[in-house]
Amino acid sequence: MWRALAMATVLAAGVGSAACRQDMHDAPRFNPLRKSDFYDDHRSERPLVEDTVPRGWLMADDAFATGKVNGQFVAELPAAVPLSLDLLKRGQNRFNIYCSPCHSRTGEGNGIVVQRGYKQPPSYDDPRLRAQPVGYFYDVISHGFGQMPDYAAQIQPQDRWAIAAYVRALQVSRHANVADVPAADRQRLDAPAQTEAPKAEAAHE
Repeated sequence: MWRALAMATVLAAGVGSAACRQDMHDAPRFNPLRKSDFYDDHRSERPLVEDTVPRGWLMADDAFATGKVNGQFVAELPAAVPLSLDLLKRGQNRFNIYCSPCHSRTGEGNGIVVQRGYKQPPSYDDPRLRAQPVGYFYDVISHGFGQMPDYAAQIQPQDRWAIAAYVRALQVSRHANVADVPAADRQRLDAPAQTEAPKAEAAHE
């Protein structure tokens, strides 16, 4: 009797341990892009929950997110994008990458792509564009206009504002005079241009 009981105990322990073991390579999972009978639509990849917003992408500020307030383009940069020299430098950098192929680096609209047959955009010095509020340029970058495609996928909102600020700086520069330059910086206008001498290449042995 005791021997039979011991055998039964050993057998039960063996069956139990085998049932509890599940190697990682046998773990339940969905293979990518494979049919699944678990869901009614038979898709293993599940769509995002409606109104899901990635962390850091909650656009609660309408002016920052759209360039508009109550349907009207904003005339000033949003509070989240304070005007600074760093912002303009960033805008210049992004403008030269994404915008200058058509608009040229001076904003005159004769970029290298236009010289090869693409439709020429108007100069930023055009009176119609000079009259547009800064939010207009943000909106055009976001949604495109005419021949220009939207750049929402390529340029993040913060950089769109930087570009819009730089476009405004280009417009101002076309009609600026010495009186517009801060007194502390005017003497730099009279300083001779400094060019960096080319560095001699190191000789290779």
